Formats: sequence, structure tokens, C-alpha cells
Amino acid sequence: MAASIYPQFPPHLDLEQEANILSTLRDWSIAHGLTVRPAPSFVSKEVDPGGVLAVTAPVSLFPSPFPETAFNDGLLIQKAYNELYAAIARDEPWLEGIVKEIVEVDDFIEKLWNVHTLVKKENYVQDLTLGLFRSDYMVHIDPSSWSPMPQIKQVEFNTISSAFGGLSSQVSKLHKHLLATTAYPPDSVLQQGTLPDNSATASLAAGLAAAHAAYGASKSKDQLPCCVLFVVQGQERNIFDQRHLEYELQSKNIPVFRMSFSDTVSLTSIPKDNSSRPLIYKPPHSPDVAYEVTTVYLRSTYAPTDFPDESSWEARYHLERSAAIKCPSILLQLAGTKKVQQVLAMPNSPHLSRFVPDESTADDIRKTFTAIYPLDDSPAGKEAREIALSENSAGYVLKPQREGGGNNIYRKAIPSFLKSLGSEDKWKGHILMELIEPPAQRNTLFRDGQVSSGEVIAELGVYGTCLWRSGGEVLHNEEAGYLLRTKGKESEEGGVAAGFGALDSVCLIDV
Repeated sequence: MAASIYPQFPPHLDLEQEANILSTLRDWSIAHGLTVRPAPSFVSKEVDPGGVLAVTAPVSLFPSPFPETAFNDGLLIQKAYNELYAAIARDEPWLEGIVKEIVEVDDFIEKLWNVHTLVKKENYVQDLTLGLFRSDYMVHIDPSSWSPMPQIKQVEFNTISSAFGGLSSQVSKLHKHLLATTAYPPDSVLQQGTLPDNSATASLAAGLAAAHAAYGASKSKDQLPCCVLFVVQGQERNIFDQRHLEYELQSKNIPVFRMSFSDTVSLTSIPKDNSSRPLIYKPPHSPDVAYEVTTVYLRSTYAPTDFPDESSWEARYHLERSAAIKCPSILLQLAGTKKVQQVLAMPNSPHLSRFVPDESTADDIRKTFTAIYPLDDSPAGKEAREIALSENSAGYVLKPQREGGGNNIYRKAIPSFLKSLGSEDKWKGHILMELIEPPAQRNTLFRDGQVSSGEVIAELGVYGTCLWRSGGEVLHNEEAGYLLRTKGKESEEGGVAAGFGALDSVCLIDV
């Protein structure tokens, strides 16, 4: 962790002040849906056999200071990132070249690509794709600079199941409520003007609504009513985050349904006598009513555990070949692999300019990159292998082509992990990324009924929405609010749903 650039913060709380904040926080969170289903380690199945309980989501007691210039940089560059990843997903030959480098050692990526090729053989019937993105950053201070200024450096770019948009809007409102009701002691850092609004819920829902509208009229012979379908994991603990988006869409008179991915084949169908291949959904609570799905929003299928058997892959193929707009398509999901991020970020890489011809915009994107290396047989890959097996690995993180948190290998654990893989051919399924060392700061976190205070690390996520045609026309492109996740400095991972960190909001400061 780098030296602190932040003011003394947060203010000290006496016992009465902390008790008041915690009481207000718990009640406000339950009343406003800043909640999750409790983990079994917190509330056992014996206590809650029906899975009906909800508890306050992991949150910080205070908003965390964040450099205003760095925050604004993240918001301003998001639309360019949206267009970059839309362009990558449209460039199938280029993406195929990237995918082929890792399919030999990654069965999951290989099977995703196989689904795409199967649909391609019979021709795609939908040329629209929707991306609900999140670009994650940490604040970085260049120690070699005479006048170091805080910059954002990208941790990763998410193209599937970019979570917490619904809850991030609520935690921003929570911190504003605590400030407005004088729960916080007077502090020069905490002012109403330093807590920015967060439009994530409304903006992400607006992206889904744009896709729903762009789908057009029903393609069914009987002109069915249309809906948006959320495809989710079974026993989803983060359900309320998703519900906020559903309710926002429903407030626009857009029918929304939820379906577990495992129920895809039993609850949806594609008429064999309709070459347009509309995806038909029949709610299990009302099986006599059929809806045509305009947009499939995948909050699942990003991990191998979502595919326990071959029928799961049949279900993913079933969705991909349909006329529904996919969020994301297989190609867009593959565009979000760590290998793509590494290829774009390589020094002197020609690939970024392929997708972003405007040099000024490409430079702005390039400034957010940190050093990322392959672990293949290229000169850069061989150099990275030496680093990964040496004491210098303490400054790096090893990442597989996975989403969802809890998958990365950090610092001195890297050499032994690589050796445990056996054949060095398997190493190419990972990338080696230089760790970003953010400035030190402090906060207090509330998680599973426990309060912990100390040094923390904050990670900013900026949401974006983009809708485009395969021919290149962009119909919708917007920055869509933000997420701040904070974790104890001793925690390497930052995923809230995966059991790390807490939801937070930004308190803007000048540095």
C-alpha cells in the first residue's frame, strides 16, 4: 500500500455515536432494500430453513475519500471503453485468434466458443447486442514522479453479470441520509456537495429498456406480449441488487421475469416453424400465458459451476440461437476475458488502435492500463514466467479467465501455484498483472453483524451501457453510475458477493 494522500478520516466516534449510526444504518438498509440473503455461515439453514430472511448488505459506515479528478476521469472514459468492447465483440476473426491461444488449456472458454460456432453455422437471427459493463479501477500514485498525481489504473473490465448497480445506488443514498440526519460528527471532509449522486440503478435499467424497445414488434405468429428475462443462478443471495433493476423496468411498464438458468429448457421454447426464432417464455405461475423475450439479461453462466452437465450447454446454445437480444452474447462474454485485457495493455500493442482509431481517445484509455503479461512462449511470456517463479512475484497477481471473485493468486503464492499445475502449457491460461498499490486510508465496515475498523483499500467500478448492431451502428452508449467496494488491506480479493469487502460510496476530495 502506498503512502496516504488522504486527510485524517473518518472522524472518531464515541460509543453513543457509533451505536446511533449502526441503528440508523440497519433500519434504513432494510427499509430501502440495501440487503442480501444471509450467508449460511451467518444464519444457518436450521435457523432459516425457508430462506426467507434478509440482512443488511456489507457496507461501510462512512463514504470513502476519493480524488475528484480520478473519479471524473473514470466517468469520462467509460463511453470510450463501451465502444472499445463493442468493437472487439464485433470483430470475430480477431477474437478467434485470441480465444485459440487459450482453448487448449481452458475447457470453459473452449465450450463457450463452440456454442458460438454452432449458432454461426445456422446463422444468427439477431444482430443487436447489449452490454451492461463495469470497468474496475484503483487509485495509483506514480512514485517516480516529481509531482505525483492520483490516477486510476484498471483492475479489470466486466462484460457479464456486472453486479451491484442496484445496491450501489442505495448505499450512496444511505451515506447521504446519515450526513443529512447529523449522524456523523462535524467534519470538513464530509459535506453534501462532496457526495455525488449515483444513477446506477436507473441508468442500467435504461440500457435494458433501450434493448427492449429496439427489439421491435413481436416476431411470433400470434403477436405475443413482450418481456425482459433475467436469467439467474439458483439460490441467489444477491437477489435484491437484481430486484432494484427489475422494479425500475417495471415502473416503465416493461414486463420482467426471473428464471434460473437450470430452468431454461423447461420454461422457454423456440417455435420450429418460425425462422425468426423468437424465444417464448411461459411463467410457471401462469403457464397459459406466453411472452416473447426481447432481452435475455444473464446474471449467471459466467463460471464453470453454472454448467454442471451437457444439458446446461444445450440451454446456453438455446438462448444464443434465439431472436432475443443477449446481454451479453457469447462473443461479448469472451471479449471480457483477461487475455483480451492483457493483449490490449501490452506495451506498444497495435491492437488498441485497431478498435480505437482516434489517437487521443486511445491515449486516454492507455493511461488507465497497468503492466500485464502473458505466460506463453513469446519473449514477453518467457520474461513473465521468470518473474512469476522468483521473489519478484510479490508484486504481482496471477489471474485466470474467470469472473465472480475468489479466483486470483497473489504475490508469493504464485510460484507454488504454477508448479502445482504440472505442465507449463497450462500456464498460458493465466495472465500476470502488476499489482496496483493504492494509497492508504481508513474506514469502518459492517458485515454479518460485525464492525471492523482499520486500513482499507477502495476499488471504483464505473458502469456503462451500450447497444449496437453487428454491422457497427451504435444505438445507445452511456456512462451508467458507479460502484465503490472497500476491503481491509489484508484482503487480496474485493468481491462483495464472493465474501470479501463491503459496499461503499465516494466522498470527493481535492488532492
